[in-house]
Amino acid sequence: MRKNIGFISTRFAGIDGVSLEASKWAKVLEKSGHSCYWFAGKLDQDPTKCFLVPEAHFQDDENIWINEHIIGRKVRDISITNEIHGLREVLKRKIYEYVRKFDIDLLIVENALSIPMHIPLGLALTEVISEMRIPTIAHHHDFWWERTRFLINSCWDYIRMAFPPNLPNIKHVVINSAAQEELALRTGISSTIIPNVLNFENPPAINEERARIFRADIGLDDDDIMILNPTRIIDRKGIEYAIELVKELKDSKYKLVISHDSRDEGFKYEEWITNDARDHGVDLRLFKARIDDPLGSNANHQSGFSLWDIYPSADFITYPSLHEGFGNALLEAIYFKKPILINRYATFIRDIEPKGFNFVIMDRFLTREIVQKVMAILESSERKEKMVNLNYNIASRHYSFIELQKYLSGLIASFFGAA
Repeated sequence: MRKNIGFISTRFAGIDGVSLEASKWAKVLEKSGHSCYWFAGKLDQDPTKCFLVPEAHFQDDENIWINEHIIGRKVRDISITNEIHGLREVLKRKIYEYVRKFDIDLLIVENALSIPMHIPLGLALTEVISEMRIPTIAHHHDFWWERTRFLINSCWDYIRMAFPPNLPNIKHVVINSAAQEELALRTGISSTIIPNVLNFENPPAINEERARIFRADIGLDDDDIMILNPTRIIDRKGIEYAIELVKELKDSKYKLVISHDSRDEGFKYEEWITNDARDHGVDLRLFKARIDDPLGSNANHQSGFSLWDIYPSADFITYPSLHEGFGNALLEAIYFKKPILINRYATFIRDIEPKGFNFVIMDRFLTREIVQKVMAILESSERKEKMVNLNYNIASRHYSFIELQKYLSGLIASFFGAA
């Protein structure tokens, strides 16, 4: 029952959560004998399996112009409507061309039917899926109702039609139980929960020399202790708590490193946390170069580093996010056996914490006791080893590629029958 599977999104490039998770799904599907192909506005997968359409990127100039006139506004002019449908038609033709070129049997739409960052793409996909009756998995990482910037808009008609569409040939997948409940409550759509995963069956191959080079590249000395905050620089990541932690550790050997950038959502928060770190005497290092997806089939390594070079460089991980759909960085830190400080965001409380992990836990504020726990872990290799091994074993049981393969096999069988 080998199938040609088409992944579609606005981009599959870099280390955002959608791109990373799509790469994992593709690896599991290809191991099962399927062939995977890629459609997006930005791609760093194997070029022989890619269908690049720049207009599909959420940062395409035309789409940005459309969003400026419909998001945060209550009235839509007819000229905007015409622009939306003009781009929808362009994208619709390209999707048809992609499906025919690679003889696609099954579409996997990654977040492009979840959050209205690209209205014309969502409309085009909805029409193609309906017209072709092509089996489709809509993989939802976050929804529009989870982002306040979408709550005022002049495109409710399009949002109700396509974000997400309720069609009989779509199976919907969400990444947490709250999203499953909200989706059903708001739309009547049922869904399957598939959490984020990592290849816990195969521990990471750590290149100590690459880790050493990374530390040197960001200016760390051998005796510096690297506190890594492995997230994008956006306000819901709560990076100010990581700054507060390093300040309270009260030692210049502790350096705070942020691995991702802020290019998707502006630079105001980055400017604020940079000033906050300076005002509190915290040595903050921002890694500005491109970081490649270590799981991508054709990463171009422009920066020379991937996430798999960065995690081994760290001594401790901070993950003080205020909101996450799931938390890729949390799994990555567990995978590389790093001790973690985590803020109790809603999905963590409901879906992850009950599994029994051993983290340093904060609940929206940092206490002296929490700081002392972090110091104790950093100063005791035995305590750290016990903590990270427990976490790895728990994650292996719940968030492995084997578990993902079971979920995906069941979904594919629901369309095509058992092999």
